[in-house]
Amino acid sequence: MTPDTTQAQHVAVLGAGAWGTSLAVAASAHAPTLLWARDPALISACQATHQNTRYLPGIDLPQQLGFTADLDRAMEHATSGAEPGLLILGVPLAGLRQTCAAVAEKLQQLNHPLAGLVWTCKGLEADSGKLPSEIVSEALTTCPTLAVGVLSGPSFAHEVAQGLPVALTIASTDKALRQATISALHGGNVRVYASQDVIGVEVGGALKNVIAIACGIADGLGLGTNARAALITRGLAEMIRFGETLGAQSATFSGLTGLGDLVLSATGDLSRNRQVGLAIGQGKTLEEILSLGLTAEGARCARAVHKRARALHIDLPITSAVCAVLFDHVTPKVAVSQLLSRDATTE
Repeated sequence: MTPDTTQAQHVAVLGAGAWGTSLAVAASAHAPTLLWARDPALISACQATHQNTRYLPGIDLPQQLGFTADLDRAMEHATSGAEPGLLILGVPLAGLRQTCAAVAEKLQQLNHPLAGLVWTCKGLEADSGKLPSEIVSEALTTCPTLAVGVLSGPSFAHEVAQGLPVALTIASTDKALRQATISALHGGNVRVYASQDVIGVEVGGALKNVIAIACGIADGLGLGTNARAALITRGLAEMIRFGETLGAQSATFSGLTGLGDLVLSATGDLSRNRQVGLAIGQGKTLEEILSLGLTAEGARCARAVHKRARALHIDLPITSAVCAVLFDHVTPKVAVSQLLSRDATTE
């Protein structure tokens, strides 16, 4: 289906994984929306069935949602409305730098402005330890005036695609981009809140996956709900400590992208990172888990966070324990014992 080109704001979502597709579903209720993927076979299947059976099996996609494997067409769509359009990057962190570079190249060829670019990936880059905002800044040096921001919050893609209630946060220093994102997504069962704290939102999204692995390990060991509650609250303290050092506002971590996302990831059965922790607590190795096809963003993120925290002299004992179990062959029971043997301190 060809999206309507007569409405004011247009949205292009780059990345047709579960989360990108879910956001395209939400956006298509408010604005002409085009979903892009680099895989033509995936796009052809979506066009033929109006389902994304690879990433969201069993969920019918809206008839008004368009699909393309042509990045030029996606960019032209975003800039063809009566008002500046919106680019939402639903690509994983590993593909963020490359996608931003491709977007920057295309923008040089377009005359119509964008409201801005919003990314959704969470974590720290494996090699550099950089936050997504730092990656975006480096990749978009040829587009210095383009407004950018991060969209995050406690959300499972399947539930969003099904139309179940969800609350998200758009963080950007650009007021117009915040409003454009709200206009594109807010309404019905989707609520979008605004923030200016990009770093705080990103740190919350990164560390919640690490703490979710820790909670999964504890649950896999049968340590009980008291232990899980302790890990969540002390994990939140690590999140705040790390975030404030990088320039985040402490209040951000009591909101959706801090405590909210942490609770969801640490307790929800759909949380991949919690499932990885559960498997490790039950005796499986990370290699065995990954060989089964289970993705764990928190595993890669834990190592990057640990390395950056050590360089900044920040004490993150739960993150350190997760890294010891994942990468240093420390058994979960020994890691728990080491955490419990730490000296008492004030909260």
